[in-house]
Amino acid sequence: MRSTSAAQRAFFILLAGVTIGFAAILWPFMGAIFWAVVLAILFQPLNRRLRLRWPKHLNLTSMATLLICLVIAVFPLVLISISVVQETTAIYARMVSGQLDFGAYFQQIYAALPSWVGGILERMHLTSPEAIQEKLSTLATEAGKLIAGKAVELGGNTLGFAVSFCIMLYLLYFFLRDGQQLAHRIRDTIPLLPIHKEELIQKFATVIRATVKGNLVVAAAQGALGGMIFMVLGIQGAVLWGVLMAFLSLLPAVGASLIWGPVSVYYLATGAITKGVVLTLYGILVIGLVDNLLRPLLVGKDTKLPDYVVLISTLGGMALFGLTGFVIGPVIAALFIASWDIYGFSAERRSVEKPPQKS
Repeated sequence: MRSTSAAQRAFFILLAGVTIGFAAILWPFMGAIFWAVVLAILFQPLNRRLRLRWPKHLNLTSMATLLICLVIAVFPLVLISISVVQETTAIYARMVSGQLDFGAYFQQIYAALPSWVGGILERMHLTSPEAIQEKLSTLATEAGKLIAGKAVELGGNTLGFAVSFCIMLYLLYFFLRDGQQLAHRIRDTIPLLPIHKEELIQKFATVIRATVKGNLVVAAAQGALGGMIFMVLGIQGAVLWGVLMAFLSLLPAVGASLIWGPVSVYYLATGAITKGVVLTLYGILVIGLVDNLLRPLLVGKDTKLPDYVVLISTLGGMALFGLTGFVIGPVIAALFIASWDIYGFSAERRSVEKPPQKS
């Protein structure tokens, strides 16, 4: 008995060691692996339909699904990224040449501010428009340098990105082809009751589908609507600002307003009342309505998470994991709640089944 227990301990130590070592090997490509899993889950229904039509051609159906995934999810992002880089370069060139001066714009706003706002700025040691203009000009210059530096860094990491992208596509093909068998093997190795394993795996897949599809639909809708109104109002870089609104819309409730809000304030403060009112009403009634209607319907309804949990988990996930965190955060939150629900149900069941003690 003692030798068997020692052998089990040694085996578990070996299992933990090789698992940690394998995770360390995979860690540099964890982003590629994660998005391959996400895309495989999202496109698995389509892959399943193709398999029903061609049941004896698994390689063909997996490759067809992969190509459809590229057309729907990847190529549009590449085209948008090219437009964003072009517009960012043009805006940065205008900042360097002095044609675009954010400090001067703020000085116009400052001149139209009421006196009580001036008192607040004074307490913040911003006692003159010149000081504000200098700080904002410095901030804009540093932001431009940061953008340019990131662009150079992105160009320098092109090879690494290309390798990760190819790994993601390679893994996605096999996840589409062999995903069901792999899921069954993982399910069989999880040391939980079958009903609990099924609940957690189903919750994982449901939250990924709802979070990715819901957030991306909201982001695409808000970005497209925001870029359209910017284009109508004649604001340069409409595609860039639309993409920024789409990116910021991943933050529930406040996201896109961080872009159109300051522009509305500028218009109202500088006398362009019509444009300011139009942009404000459009931002609240159209862009904001998309967030208020679609996000709870597409994200909160399927994940069965309260709105405040979705907000906190999204922010925390993005703080820890970057852009990928907008998926990882809600997934961890949903699994946390599901795990504690299982534990609470099990504890309640044990208390009910416990026989009464004899006095």
